Amino acid sequence: MTPASFLYEERDAVARITLNRPQAMNALTFEVYRELTDTFRALASRQDLRCAVITGSGRAFCTGGDVKDIIGPLLARDRAALHAFTTLTCDLVRAMRALPFPVVASLNGTVAGAGAMIAIASDFRVAADTAKIAFLFVKVGLAGADMGAAWLLPRLVGLSRATELLMLGDFVDAAEAHRIGLYHRVCPHERLAAETEALVARLVAGPAAGLSATKDALEREADMTLEEALRHEAHVQAELMPRDDFAEGHRAFVEKRAPRFTSPRGERP
Repeated sequence: MTPASFLYEERDAVARITLNRPQAMNALTFEVYRELTDTFRALASRQDLRCAVITGSGRAFCTGGDVKDIIGPLLARDRAALHAFTTLTCDLVRAMRALPFPVVASLNGTVAGAGAMIAIASDFRVAADTAKIAFLFVKVGLAGADMGAAWLLPRLVGLSRATELLMLGDFVDAAEAHRIGLYHRVCPHERLAAETEALVARLVAGPAAGLSATKDALEREADMTLEEALRHEAHVQAELMPRDDFAEGHRAFVEKRAPRFTSPRGERP
């Protein structure tokens, strides 16, 4: 994994992505979109990884599409080329949601536009108290429904609040984002790395197959009836129970200790 448009490293079963255009508040370019999507797609087959973290360098997490690199050139494109671009942006969300292990967004500063969508396409959001967030699409004359926003955001904060955020495009500060359930944790900026690592450590120590199946169920059951969801979950649990992690969980409970889950993720049941 050697992307040219952002920093990437792997350590302790965690893939770490750092958006690295601090002079542009980590605004996205065509290249960043493509490489992020390709990276998340490639990570999906990695059995040795248990978590991914995405953050930004400097004072912003990501402020959306770069005005000079993306917004300007789009004005000269025909409809087919415009649709190719919007499909590219949606492919990034598809790749993140399809990843069979958790993604943690470590929000080090301002989160806006497509940056907000990267944040809510992640499974967890840990934010510095400076990490205000806005879905700015209507501010540039477009629909607030972009990159899956009208599907993802109501599931996080409810339809009423999502309507407000997507139709007005106003910034919400970190404390309010936490209050409405948009952020999982908010901390002083100097504590962000430690808070992120504490959460990542818990996820890495969790049952890889169980967490993968949980993420998959949260995604697919949104379109199921209750009866369909019950059948799906009965199948998933029955497939996981013969694996070593279930026996280890039982042993740890009986022995009054923390479980040591070591089973590989394998295929989703």
